[in-house]
Amino acid sequence: MNAASSPPRWPAGFRSVSGCCGIKAADHADLALIASDRPASAAGVFTTNRVQAAPVTLCRERLNRAAPMRAWVVNSGIANACTGAEGREDAECMAAAAAAAAGCTPEEVFVSSTGSIGPRLPVDKIVPALSTLGEGLREDAVRETAQAIMTTDTRPKYGSCTLAVDGRPVTITAVAKGAGMIEPDMATMLAFFATDAAVEPEALNAALRTAVDQSFNRISVDGDRSTNDTVLLLANGAAGNAPLRETHGDWAAFADRLESLSLEMAKAIVGDGEGLSRTVTVAVTGACSRTDADRAARAVANSPLNKTAWAGGRPNWGRVMDALGYSGAEFDPERVTIDYNGCPAVREGRAALDDPDRLKRAAAAPHLDLSIDLGAGSASAVIYTCDLTAEYVRINL
Repeated sequence: MNAASSPPRWPAGFRSVSGCCGIKAADHADLALIASDRPASAAGVFTTNRVQAAPVTLCRERLNRAAPMRAWVVNSGIANACTGAEGREDAECMAAAAAAAAGCTPEEVFVSSTGSIGPRLPVDKIVPALSTLGEGLREDAVRETAQAIMTTDTRPKYGSCTLAVDGRPVTITAVAKGAGMIEPDMATMLAFFATDAAVEPEALNAALRTAVDQSFNRISVDGDRSTNDTVLLLANGAAGNAPLRETHGDWAAFADRLESLSLEMAKAIVGDGEGLSRTVTVAVTGACSRTDADRAARAVANSPLNKTAWAGGRPNWGRVMDALGYSGAEFDPERVTIDYNGCPAVREGRAALDDPDRLKRAAAAPHLDLSIDLGAGSASAVIYTCDLTAEYVRINL
C-alpha cells in the first residue's frame, strides 16, 4: 500500500487535486476533488445509520438515477450531518462548484464530508477554493488526496493494483480515511475507488457490494456506526476492454482484485485505530450459521472488557466466553475452543492445561489472532479490530 517509495497513480482518465478551504489549520489540506475525463459507471455503499449526513442522501439519490458520473468532491473537518435543509443546500453548492472545476454537470458529482457533526459547512470558503483547484488536477496526486480527507487518521491510506482484461492493462486505485467511530456495517470512513476498466453498472454494483461485505463490513475499532460512511467506485472504461459482466472471462479476476484492495484499505483503517496499541483478528468457526458466527465475532470484537484486556496484553478468556454467551449465537459452552495466537486458552469451555506464561506472551504480541471454535456447525466469520486504550479516551474527550 502506501509503504511504497512512490505513490500510485490514478487509472487512465482519472486525476485529483487537494487544497485548503479553511476548515482546518491554514497549512492542512481539507478539500479534495477526484475527476474522470469521461463518463463512468458508478456504484456505492453507504452507512446503515438512520441518521444520515446530507452528502450521503445526495449520493444515494444520484446513484439511484443509474446515470454515468464524473467526479467526487470531499471535505474533511466538518461532517455536514444533522444540518437540515441548509446542509442539503450546502452539499449541492459543493457539487456545483466541483462540477465547474471538473468540467462536468453538478448532477455528475458525488459529494462526501467527514468530521464534526452539527456545524454547517463554510461554503463561502469552499466554493472559492474549488474554483482554483481544477487547474491542478494530476494523475499522480493520490497521496495528497488521501491526506486531504484525513481527520483523526495518523497517516494517509491509499493503494493500487493491476490486472489484464481482454489482454489490456487495467488499474484499480483507492484512497480511504478512518480511525475512529468504526463499526461493521460501514463505519466513519470514506473510501473512493477508481478503475479504467469498462464495467456494466449492475455488475459493478454487485462486485462492490461483495467486496465491501468482505472488507469494510468486517472491521471495528470502537463499535460506533457513523452518519457519513461512504464507499464509491467509478469505472470509466479508458482501458478499452469489452464491458465486464459476470459472464466475462476476466470477471472473477477483476472482482477478486477489487475485494483484495478493499480488504487492504479496511485493514489500514483498523491499523490506524484511534489510540491503539495492537490489532486483533477475531475468527469464529464451528457456528450453526454464518449469522451466528457473525454475531459471536462482533460481540467479542466490540466488548469493552475484551478490548481493554487486549490493551493490557492479558489473556482474559473469560471475557471472551461472556461475550459469546450474550451474542445471540446458538452453541454449547462446553464445546468451545479458544486460542491466542495459536496458544490454547480454552478447551471444552474450560481453561486449557497449558503453560500460563506462554499464553501471556501470546496475548501480549503486537497482533493477536483470536481463534474461537463454537463446536456447533461449519459456518465461520472474521472481524478485524483493535484494542481500546486510554489514548482513545484522550482523543475523544
